[in-house]
Amino acid sequence: MKDYYNTLGVARDASQEEIKKAFRALARETHPDANPDDPDAEHRFREIAEAYEVLSDPEKKARYDRGETFGGQDLFSQFGGLEDILQQFFGGAFGGFGGFGGFGGRARGPERGRDVAVRIDLDLVDAAFGVEREVAFASQVTCSTCDGIGAAEGHDPVTCSRCNGQGRVQVARQTMLGTMMTVSECPECSGTGKRIDHPCPECQGEGRRAGERTLTVEVPPGVENGTRLRLSGKGGAGQRLAPAGDVYVDIRVKEDARYQRVGDDLHHRVQIGFTEAAFGTDIDIPLLDGETETLEIPAGTQPETVYRLGKKGVPHLQRRGRGDLLVHIEVAVPTDLDEDEEEALRAYAELRGERPSSKRRGLFRR
Repeated sequence: MKDYYNTLGVARDASQEEIKKAFRALARETHPDANPDDPDAEHRFREIAEAYEVLSDPEKKARYDRGETFGGQDLFSQFGGLEDILQQFFGGAFGGFGGFGGFGGRARGPERGRDVAVRIDLDLVDAAFGVEREVAFASQVTCSTCDGIGAAEGHDPVTCSRCNGQGRVQVARQTMLGTMMTVSECPECSGTGKRIDHPCPECQGEGRRAGERTLTVEVPPGVENGTRLRLSGKGGAGQRLAPAGDVYVDIRVKEDARYQRVGDDLHHRVQIGFTEAAFGTDIDIPLLDGETETLEIPAGTQPETVYRLGKKGVPHLQRRGRGDLLVHIEVAVPTDLDEDEEEALRAYAELRGERPSSKRRGLFRR
């Protein structure tokens, strides 16, 4: 799980003002328009903005502190989704930089790879202790013929002569107020600043093609049903060596007949006879690791008594310790007495001064 506090460089108990101040400083430092020669600037900026999006929202921050993860549908699907945040901090010019996703004088660059969602089904034991699973999925992969640059062998992408590599051109438009100059995406290079005059025959200049990927996913201990893991840069290949997309792994945990999971605690129900409840007994309790632990049931135990086995539950996600195993005692009332058993019970009832029904129909074993 991404450490958003580390990304912004703040403590876990940082105030909203401290979080906002940290984001403002990092946004100015890492904004893509301030780093025009760094192809990874956009990815780093997105990580910082994602961290701020979560930690600045009290509800999302609380969910994150409980161990929840956030996917693309929860946050930003692409850079353009950050405009509102930047507008709040830097105004229309975003602190002197060109608009994020707008026209600030730098090329848009090749298209980032697509995000991919996959699903992993786990049993409770694997979810509790963690496991490695391989997942295969269809996605764009880097073209092996041109090594992702998009150009045919012996050729390279060239700077667009129409926009001089800026990715944007000025256009004069006639309006009712007169001639106005606007800036728009360069139609020659589609805003990338580069032109492929001799495209690769395998990928037609994209630098990527349709394919399939196989990844080994390390599922951390303590995940629960509905957890979403994010693998940065493991998704679809980007256009002409642009950053790859991310892989979002949705975890589904199957029910276990032995336990009911509540948070990181496990609840296990055990049925004992009423004489065992009266005189006491020892019972073996199944543990998650496959072993058993003997639980001493004292004499006089009542129905729905709960015993707690500390630290025998599910390991906490991303932190030390484990939940508990709670054993619920159910006392079974016999429904299939034979004649000798009934007589013994009636004698017991008489000694106790109890007055059970005299009806005998339907109780005897055949």
